[in-house]
Amino acid sequence: MKKGILLTTSLIFLSFGFLFLLISTRVLLVCLAVGGIASAYFIVSMFLARRPKGSATPSSFPAPLLVLMLAFPLILAAILIYWGMFSIITIVLLTGLTLVFFYNFLTLPLALLHKHAEGKQAEATAPYPSVSILVPAYNEEGYVGRCIESLLEAEYPEDRKEIIVVDDGSTDGTYREAKAYEDEGVKVVHKENGGKYSALNYGLIFASGEIIVTVDADSLIGRRSLKLMVGRFQEDPKIGAIAGNVKVVNRDSLLTKCQALEYIASINIVRRAFDLFGAVTVVPGVLGAFRRKVLEGGGFYDSDTLTEDFDTTLKVLKTESVVQACSGGKAFTEAPGTWMDLYRQRLRWYRGNFMTILKHGNVFGNPRFGFLYELAFPYLLLSMIFIPIAGVVVIISVILGLVAGLAAQILGLFAFFLLLQALLSALAVQIDDEDVKLVAYSPLLVVGYKHFCDFVTMKSMMDVLLGREMGWTRAKRSLSPTSPSEG
Repeated sequence: MKKGILLTTSLIFLSFGFLFLLISTRVLLVCLAVGGIASAYFIVSMFLARRPKGSATPSSFPAPLLVLMLAFPLILAAILIYWGMFSIITIVLLTGLTLVFFYNFLTLPLALLHKHAEGKQAEATAPYPSVSILVPAYNEEGYVGRCIESLLEAEYPEDRKEIIVVDDGSTDGTYREAKAYEDEGVKVVHKENGGKYSALNYGLIFASGEIIVTVDADSLIGRRSLKLMVGRFQEDPKIGAIAGNVKVVNRDSLLTKCQALEYIASINIVRRAFDLFGAVTVVPGVLGAFRRKVLEGGGFYDSDTLTEDFDTTLKVLKTESVVQACSGGKAFTEAPGTWMDLYRQRLRWYRGNFMTILKHGNVFGNPRFGFLYELAFPYLLLSMIFIPIAGVVVIISVILGLVAGLAAQILGLFAFFLLLQALLSALAVQIDDEDVKLVAYSPLLVVGYKHFCDFVTMKSMMDVLLGREMGWTRAKRSLSPTSPSEG
């Protein structure tokens, strides 16, 4: 492992010492202890390969992490009252810090462990499983041809690979563009427009592969992606699905560079940690792979959410299959280039996420679902609900703190979070051998870009809870350069 990665990790943990200059030592020690013990519990569980199995009947007791999330603020309030330090702002701040400790103590060691083990991952070998690549396409003229070419160039035995493009009632030249590749063995089928989920289900009718790979028509995949992802299936028969590593290809503006860094940071820290638990929660539509029998066992793709990839992944996890990630299975996609287009994209994503969480709410009380029940689902709830709301409370707290003359403490905490995000971003970039210049945009993941995403998250939550009419919101795109050279 590179020395730079270990140095950055050490600096992250050392940076926590800065907090002792800003916050009462005894209160900070309580937060450190709770965050540390909670993370240690899951790390030990992972090493013991303990995937709790209960009966098919849901338990009345919620997941331990969920209990901690709900109980800790109350316990902390009691402690602060006893110490004469009680305030709502203090409780929110310290609860947030505890979650920061939990996040870092859990994910950083596991991300490093994952990086160390990554070098041992092998490509697929003979006998090669048959692979069917499904490309759902709606109005992808100018994109679908490039996508098909990247699939044809992907390394995998030709007699074990089939490419199926499903034109979902396009009104442009998508069908014609895809048909031009039929002489190269690409199967192109047409159907009336019914949505991405229906295009995928229709494509499965024509697919014969043991492994089903889904690729978005506006994306490209790396040459080694198929071999590396299929190799993971060969290593472990318990793996039901593999998530690809999505890269932003159009890094030509502040906004797209923020998205590129966001993708790298989430994939290379959180997803690597969850990979070791076998509980990666999203196999992205940009590039994902499933065992056909597991996909069939989960019931294929449903129409009742806006994020069929998230929904299908949870259905696979609920079959008690393992879902992991392949960092070498790269896909290159175009990120929205304007704030309005990003708003449209994230509105669909976040609405779909809340719809999916509600759909699969039975996970919260069923230990049979293993680490999905214990860790992954409560973590999703935390990141989708508590963190955006806490962001609003923090803004209010900053205003009140400035009025109360606490500018020095507020600036100190702000500096800490900027430093922490910069170090986390640097670590993620180092782990994935990415462009270190992206770290310069890390402050926007603390303020600005982050608050934009939090706003869209909260709006999406209210839209779903209030039952507002929701359709497919799609970002406009402009053709980007081809993917970076990738072996």
